Amino acid sequence: MTKIVDLRSDTVTQPTAAMRAAMMAAPLGDDVFAGDPSVNALQEKIAAMLGFEAALFVPTGTQSNLCAILSHCQRGDEYIVGQQAHCYRWEGGGAAVLGSVQPQPLNHQADGTLALADIEAAIKPDDAHFARTRLLALENTLGGKLLPFDYLQQATGLAKSRGLGRHLDGARLFNAAVAQAAHTGSDAQTEAIRIARCFDSVSVCFSKGLGAPIGSALCGSREFIARAHRIRKMAGGGMRQAGMLAAAASHALDHHIERLAEDHALARRLADGLAGMAGLEVEAPQTNIVFVDLTGAARNQSEALLKHLADHGIAATGLYRLRFVTHLDVDAAGVDRAVAAVREFFKG
Repeated sequence: MTKIVDLRSDTVTQPTAAMRAAMMAAPLGDDVFAGDPSVNALQEKIAAMLGFEAALFVPTGTQSNLCAILSHCQRGDEYIVGQQAHCYRWEGGGAAVLGSVQPQPLNHQADGTLALADIEAAIKPDDAHFARTRLLALENTLGGKLLPFDYLQQATGLAKSRGLGRHLDGARLFNAAVAQAAHTGSDAQTEAIRIARCFDSVSVCFSKGLGAPIGSALCGSREFIARAHRIRKMAGGGMRQAGMLAAAASHALDHHIERLAEDHALARRLADGLAGMAGLEVEAPQTNIVFVDLTGAARNQSEALLKHLADHGIAATGLYRLRFVTHLDVDAAGVDRAVAAVREFFKG
């Protein structure tokens, strides 16, 4: 049977043999009692890596963002966020439903940023008619796009000057750091901490490009993480012998950060292979995500193309645009198979 080339998301990765071995060897305890040594070690490691006092291991990025927003904000408060940000658009409205925290969504600019003038205008006066603006939430990367570092400094500087908290949904923070390092000539660790220092709290996902089977971490001050710990408990995120999962995440931090550059290179290979085809408009990738729009006579053929790809062992998504995501379980041969299958569709 031909192996499936799964380009739907970097969340589909399987643990490597070395990661599985680390999971099996992990010392365990009860994390609800703060007694799991592997969880404690992971929390200390990721906090130190990003320059924070403390961190909290949670099952999902959605829960991490929820804990962050509800720790920054109270009932009747609001957070400023982008229309396409995951913590607004793709997380079931959790902050509003579970915390009575109102989102104030803003339109993105072409590069994924929120205009500084729009952020400024969205901050409400201290008046009983309005929700209290408490937080700016940004996402890096956003749709695979790297938010420019200068912009991060300006946007978070504006938020701080107006007394707002600053949260980063850094689900793919290390993709951003690797991409930024390629421009600065630095290294991913240095760039990750530079990005993180712009924020009061940062969420990092281990189950995307880093390749762990599950888990995210929320980083912040000790006081902030203590508040988030209570939210995690209320949200059902207290896990018991979670050390096996934490060990996978810790292994990923030790071995899978720098290799993200390989995913970025494969995304460029995929985009280059698709470029120039009639009926396709390919957005040049900055990290590991390639977006493709169908144009002209092909505009309504998204469903047919996805079926054709599936018939040829290629999995992709087309929820609102065609999306292809590279990761550690995709190689150059798989990318070339995907390109060939797309070419066959448009020739047929």
